[in-house]
Amino acid sequence: MDFKQLQAFVTVADLGSFTRAASVLGVAQPALSRQVRALEVELRQPLFARNGRGVTLSPAGQRLLGHGRGILQQLERARLDLEEQRGAASGLLSIGLPPSVSRTLTAPLVESFRVQFPRATLTVVEGLSTYVLEWLAQGRIDCAVVYNATPAAAFDLQPVMEEQLYLVSARPAAGRVQALLGRGLSLAELATHELVMPSRPHAIRMRLETVLAEAGLKPRVGLEIDSVPAMLDLVERHPLHAVLALNAVRGSGREAAFRVRPILLAKDQPPLAATLWLACSAQRPRGPLLEQALPLLAHLLVAKLGPTPTK
Repeated sequence: MDFKQLQAFVTVADLGSFTRAASVLGVAQPALSRQVRALEVELRQPLFARNGRGVTLSPAGQRLLGHGRGILQQLERARLDLEEQRGAASGLLSIGLPPSVSRTLTAPLVESFRVQFPRATLTVVEGLSTYVLEWLAQGRIDCAVVYNATPAAAFDLQPVMEEQLYLVSARPAAGRVQALLGRGLSLAELATHELVMPSRPHAIRMRLETVLAEAGLKPRVGLEIDSVPAMLDLVERHPLHAVLALNAVRGSGREAAFRVRPILLAKDQPPLAATLWLACSAQRPRGPLLEQALPLLAHLLVAKLGPTPTK
């Protein structure tokens, strides 16, 4: 396969139409169809299902699309890297953020990035830590913020901060004049609460299960939901609780609806927390833009997510 065939395939997949893709790429539709057909012949399987209203991806096409986007993004980064003046921080930077971090960090990150790197373009994508690490390995993003990363040869990992975790509960309407922060609770108390939690292998889920297992306990998981806003909706409206970082509550815009309680471990240990890491690929070189953007990202993480609530 070659670059033009892959670009043709990805454009058709994104637009769902050979006609629209040909217009965007500035080529004749028959030529575009031949490029995609040549790719299908080489791979010996159809990539699209044709219908009267356009095209949809076949199972093989769905698998190729993720690879194709990553390859095209890497080619674009290579082109921009070669165009950079010596040491100039320009080009494209793509960062992956967990949902709870994204809500708090994206706006100040974009503002600071534009000031510090006016010649560069920033893309922020949101996904659970497991997914953004996959995107990083595929070359679809340049770096990522992840929770509780496991060391691996494919990644360069830098711990940035410990983010405290809390039991999040609905605050009764009559008690909404109270402070956000409630008293701490033990692991044994936590194990009695019915939780709405993300599915495995979500990093916070795995962290909680690990500390409970070390104490001979198990979480009471009532529902599995991989969306932080949906988790908070369920906590507010049902007798359920969640274990989240504080910024997930503050970023929801409904802070008054919730009460948070720190989760206490042994007497000589700090409350339950999750480690936030910066992850980069260990298999691709870092350009000037990534090298200069990483300290900015680390600084903003600590500045925006570090403070804890007061009683």
